[in-house]
Amino acid sequence: MMPDLFELGIDGTLQLARCLSASALDPTSSITFGLSGPSTSFYSCLCDELLSQDPGSFESVIADTVSHFTKSLSKCDTVLDGGGGSIEGGIDGGGMVIVSGLKELCSHKKAAACLTRVPSFLLPAEGSEKSKERVTPPVPTLPPGASAQQQRFFRMVQAMSAGRSGYLRRSGPALEKDTLLGLVLRIGLPMENPAVSSSFQNAASRTMKDVKQGIEGMRRQLRIYQDKCNELVRALVTAGADARGQVMNWIIDALLVNIGADAMRPDRSKVSNAQTLLNLAVVLLKLCEPFISDEKKSALINPGFASFAEGHGGVFITTGDNAVPRLAENPVMPSEPYKPKNSFIPQCFFFTARALHLSVVSGSSYHMGILRQVNNTAWQLRQRNENAQSDPNFNHILSMQYANEVSLLAPEMIADTLRFLNLTARFLVRIDDSQLALMPEHFVDDICDLTTFISRVEPKTMQGLDLGNIFKMVVKLLSPKYAHTVRNYNLRAKLGDVLYEVYLPPNVDGSSSVPRSVSCDPLTGGQPYLLSDASAQETLAPSLLLLYGEVEHTGYYEKMSHRAHIAALLKYLWESTEHRNAFRRITQNKESFIKFANGIMNETNSLIASVMEKLPEIRRVQVQMANPQQWAALPEEQRETITSRHEENERDVERALPLCNKTLQMLGYLNTDDDIRNLFLLEEMCSRLVNMLLHVLTKLVGSKGLELKVDNPENYNFRPKEMLRDLCAIFASFSSAHEFQVECAKSGYYNTDLMTKSVKTCRKLNLLTGESMELFESLAEKVKTASKHVGDDDALVADAPDEFLDPLMCTFMKDPVLLPTSGTVIDRSTIMQHLLNDPVDPFNRKPLTVDMIIPATELKEKMENWLEEKRSAMSTQGV
Repeated sequence: MMPDLFELGIDGTLQLARCLSASALDPTSSITFGLSGPSTSFYSCLCDELLSQDPGSFESVIADTVSHFTKSLSKCDTVLDGGGGSIEGGIDGGGMVIVSGLKELCSHKKAAACLTRVPSFLLPAEGSEKSKERVTPPVPTLPPGASAQQQRFFRMVQAMSAGRSGYLRRSGPALEKDTLLGLVLRIGLPMENPAVSSSFQNAASRTMKDVKQGIEGMRRQLRIYQDKCNELVRALVTAGADARGQVMNWIIDALLVNIGADAMRPDRSKVSNAQTLLNLAVVLLKLCEPFISDEKKSALINPGFASFAEGHGGVFITTGDNAVPRLAENPVMPSEPYKPKNSFIPQCFFFTARALHLSVVSGSSYHMGILRQVNNTAWQLRQRNENAQSDPNFNHILSMQYANEVSLLAPEMIADTLRFLNLTARFLVRIDDSQLALMPEHFVDDICDLTTFISRVEPKTMQGLDLGNIFKMVVKLLSPKYAHTVRNYNLRAKLGDVLYEVYLPPNVDGSSSVPRSVSCDPLTGGQPYLLSDASAQETLAPSLLLLYGEVEHTGYYEKMSHRAHIAALLKYLWESTEHRNAFRRITQNKESFIKFANGIMNETNSLIASVMEKLPEIRRVQVQMANPQQWAALPEEQRETITSRHEENERDVERALPLCNKTLQMLGYLNTDDDIRNLFLLEEMCSRLVNMLLHVLTKLVGSKGLELKVDNPENYNFRPKEMLRDLCAIFASFSSAHEFQVECAKSGYYNTDLMTKSVKTCRKLNLLTGESMELFESLAEKVKTASKHVGDDDALVADAPDEFLDPLMCTFMKDPVLLPTSGTVIDRSTIMQHLLNDPVDPFNRKPLTVDMIIPATELKEKMENWLEEKRSAMSTQGV
């Protein structure tokens, strides 16, 4: 039987709930305040008395008191709401007051433990009959005496509700509607709530100062509420092992039922709202605080937890539809049992990492979509000469951006998240390779996504934070040793992006707003990590060359962005003495470097051809649009077609030109090193290099590329004079090489007029000076001399037998080899060039690698004898 707590009323548990909540308004006069400590408070004495008289009644009192809290919480949607005091059995005040009351209830550990045992604390067990029950939202009914307008509105609402399937008793929506912690954590400032988004009405016409003040005011309220949530959860997990276990079971349920929250378009009938998951991440981050900055405590994070199904409850399952991919492909599962020194720390760490993946990471991806929509809408309005400030659609999208930033970009949460990511990186660096292979892939993916996201949208929040472990993790995982562990090319590309976005010092490539303190190591006197880190000095240069080729697999547009970042990083490393030894070692791996160099040349050829084709078209449309009468005279459908094509051309050029510029620069500075230049002069490389350089030169000089003009060229990074300068400098660096001169003479792209015009243009624009100009100017004469020798050689082999000719190029072979896959004999340089781009036999498409090629020694000897006879005959004839 429930005892009568208060003489003046039978609603004793409601009065108790209200008294507990009142502690938030006046702590010193609350029933939980004791002069000699909490244990001497009226509330504590009441609990002790009830427990001593009848433990069963105590359970009933706590359960009934909790029911009043949950009823009131169900009426709150945001931290701005007033609460449920107006409803029967409700509590005055908003969510903050109600959660404060719950926290005070848990100030007595027995009451806190009792709270975690109420039937609604957890979702129904997976697979149970109750978990399969479906809750269907009630269909609104027409009120009596409704007007015609009200009737039409209700019919519309009924039609919209008809397609709703409701939600299961074990699901994301059920978590936040039916469980206590779900009801607590769903309250916040969700962007879709009218009370939040309406605070940013007419966003485009408001000053940024006004907008920021509005955001900060709302964030203060959210922070106060989240602090109360943290206090509540901390009170529960410190109430004893049983209570802590129940809280962890609830967290497991929350993570399991929200498995689909990381989808591009989450199914809201299955997953919780974004605010619920964000608050869960905030609470878990606070639980991790004691060991985030304490290396001794963080060393207790046992990597075996990810493979301990009994501990994680299926959150990191490796099989089935909900499998969480591991970093390595098909890793070997541990054979030793999981025996942690501390079980709570690994739980907090791994569950926090998973919660961040389902909340902040997903939210950052969604927010980037909003930003793209804002920018695209603004651009379209400018193109139509319309006012963005008065456009309702633009104002709506912008208001959603600001509303989302209130919760997602709260500085304290961002700082806590970055500290946790740095801890995760430290953990990944310290564990051994077999354990690393078993870690969820999203651990690394999330570190990359969130650090680059924050560096782009809120870099100031990174000020003063130590992110050195993230740098060490990136360098480790990019190194050739771990190329087979991290096999996901998109993930490896993201690692390179982190180096560029976060650790390339500000102003090096002209765009980063990340504070310098982030990219520099305080332990080395503020030197950039890229220069001071010993592992980076050893492995980073070869890692980036390897990555340059790997990003080919990431998609056409994505690879251009990745390669532009890699090129900028390589240039920075090249200019530092700390990395020069690593670059020298690169030349020792001839095969890898040739693949890298081949990729550069392929990329440059493709990019320059695309750019020079699209720039004139962009200019033509710009001129067309600049004439209002001519533009208006075109049919609307034709204008839309032209505009769409024009936008596509602009996007392509904006992506291509930065990489094109950086690639030419990279070719230039790499070839200032004699050993690297000699690799480019190899027989399988030199002809490709010459043809690529002459092709670009033809586009720039022969096709009047320097005379191309577009509006706002800086928007496209179109700098033709700089491109020509870099190109001619490369010609100058190779001009003394005999192999280069011969290949120029052989190339179909070469002509004397082109070279003469290029030299005159260089002099006129003062692009090269001193020795470089002299070397470039001397090339034409050297090629002329080489042409005579090439002509003599061609005459010598003019009547060579067919068996001496390359079957693809129809040229006299210098080093014949046999392809075992087809039995064809071909010149070594020809097949080497082919295999750089396509690892198959060109005659039957069977797989073929360089090590399979067999030297045709007998044929080569026969060819040399034939040549010797030809030379003797010609000498005898006096030719």
